[in-house]
Amino acid sequence: MIDTKNEDEDTYRFKKDCERWYGKNIETISAIGDGKKYANIEDVWYQYGSLDVATGAICSSELKRQVRLDFQRKNKFTYQVFGFDFNKREANRALNIKKNYPYSKPIFPLWMFGYTKKDCVKIINNKGIEIPDAYKNGFSNNNCIKTGCVQGGIGYWQLYKRIFPKKFNNMARREHEITDQEGKPVTVCKDQSNKAIESGLFNVFLLPHPDYPTHKDLSSMKGRKPESLVECSGFCTEPINNIK
Repeated sequence: MIDTKNEDEDTYRFKKDCERWYGKNIETISAIGDGKKYANIEDVWYQYGSLDVATGAICSSELKRQVRLDFQRKNKFTYQVFGFDFNKREANRALNIKKNYPYSKPIFPLWMFGYTKKDCVKIINNKGIEIPDAYKNGFSNNNCIKTGCVQGGIGYWQLYKRIFPKKFNNMARREHEITDQEGKPVTVCKDQSNKAIESGLFNVFLLPHPDYPTHKDLSSMKGRKPESLVECSGFCTEPINNIK
């Protein structure tokens, strides 16, 4: 497990459940903590003055990819397993991994056996393991729930605002602070329309920034709601994070 230390606490419960299922301990590696490169994920954002850009999220590069490559250089391994599920986008990711990181010896068992995320949820349920809380709350991924995932997109952040209003406001504050630090809009969300790209006003703030009144904020955007991986037919109840 490559731990960003920005995961929902229930993720670590799920990890323990999987360890019991596998009958093996899951080794955890991280770039966060005492004696490590970064104090927390916010440290990455402020150091680089970046959140999510066309080439990817800086936190993903520093806290996931680089940690994996460092581990790879220092350890012997037969192969590395990537959990890309069965869809076209993940197939493209797998091809890029094979092309750009051949020494990682990557394999993609979910894709190889045609398993979608929903298939995986069913398998886990059948094993009597409770899925992470994020999926019960309607998210289609379980990454960085403590702050929200900067690669989540418009629909993700609209849902995040409804489920975690305080955390949403904290992330909006960070956006404003990094924007002020860099002297230009730095946002997690982008308007992908041709008009926005042509005008250069493609950055979308989570909450309005007083110094950039011509830029949109999340309230003015239409987003696609993340596809839920669970069906609420007695399985899920009121999202537990709503009552925190």
